[in-house]
Amino acid sequence: MKKILSAPMWLQIIVGLVLGLALGFVSPSAADAVSPIGDIYLNLLKMLIVPLVFFSITNGICQMSDGKQLRSVGGRIVVYYICSTAAAAVFGVTAVMITQPGRDVTDFSAMAGEAAESAQFNFIDNVVSWFPTNIVDAMANANMLQIIVFCLFLGVALLALGDKAAHITRFIEEGNAVMLKITSYVIAISPIGIFSLMATMVSKISGAMMKEVLVFIATIDVTIVIFMLVFYPLVIKLIGKLSVITFFKNISASMLVAFTTTSSAATLPVSIDVAKNRIGADEQVYGFTLPLGNTCNMDGAAIQFSTICVFACNLFHLELTPGRVLQFMFISLMLSIGAAGVKGAGIVMSTIIISTLIGDAGLTLIPILAAVWPTLDPFATCANNVGDLTGTTIVSKMMGLLDENIFNRQN
Repeated sequence: MKKILSAPMWLQIIVGLVLGLALGFVSPSAADAVSPIGDIYLNLLKMLIVPLVFFSITNGICQMSDGKQLRSVGGRIVVYYICSTAAAAVFGVTAVMITQPGRDVTDFSAMAGEAAESAQFNFIDNVVSWFPTNIVDAMANANMLQIIVFCLFLGVALLALGDKAAHITRFIEEGNAVMLKITSYVIAISPIGIFSLMATMVSKISGAMMKEVLVFIATIDVTIVIFMLVFYPLVIKLIGKLSVITFFKNISASMLVAFTTTSSAATLPVSIDVAKNRIGADEQVYGFTLPLGNTCNMDGAAIQFSTICVFACNLFHLELTPGRVLQFMFISLMLSIGAAGVKGAGIVMSTIIISTLIGDAGLTLIPILAAVWPTLDPFATCANNVGDLTGTTIVSKMMGLLDENIFNRQN
């Protein structure tokens, strides 16, 4: 038992998935008996949605609160992070619009009417609806887009007030830390929740659905690899005027740690060491850009989230209009900025996306996403880490604070 509990989370989730599949095949009645555990797990995920989004997005903006850094290092790195995350969302949407996972599946047809009712779409009306008239009502009804817009206003206001709002800023920071801790508790029981959910769902998933899930996984992982091989090299070469091969050699240790731990937060100390001793960045740059990027720059997550948006709409037969695709990109950008740099947080953020787009009917998709997440996280975390180090490198070069002797040194 101790060995199981001390195993990596991805391995625990796979064990839970396999045991759930086995139970569902062998004894459907036993699967029904354990289904309340899965219901509790889903309720806990829904419990996290509103406070996690509120604190994480607002805190992500508040991390830019040092005036001098915000004007010099901060101004440059924030523009880069926003552009790279937006580019990742575009890559994700483009790829998934080509592969269209879930388009020909009928497993969720029974709930398509309920989903469509909660997601009737008119672009202009939808944009207007993003702006809340009552934030308390928005939170009570879990209207995520309204909460996100309010968080943007709140974060900018706290930045503008500076020390005058220091107590509120500290409350937001501490609230975010509390929510991350609660999230870690829920993530810790994910293997048990997934065991129950998969046992309940296994008899309901068709072979066609399994095929579409594989297409979904391949779309995300391949798109992330393409993004890393296209976008970051272009930035390093065209903006940084540096060797792409040397750059990737220098950051290889950090990439490996990110891929194996699947945690941006756990990779941060290695990234700092790489930025200092392999890239040659100055501390006043990497000391700001890497912690900020650890919270706000999630290119891999943007690709995951945009793909999930289209996958969910295909499964529940919602029309993919241009306006809705723009909404996907906005949601992916905002949630990837607010995504916590901790292992497993993507499952929680996926719950937010599904409930925003589809409503509660869509939460039946969460067990599938949770089950396949271990195959997605290594690639996404690696992309997040490369994105942080790319931004650190080009900002250092633009400010004349990159030691190219260290960068080009043969190690």
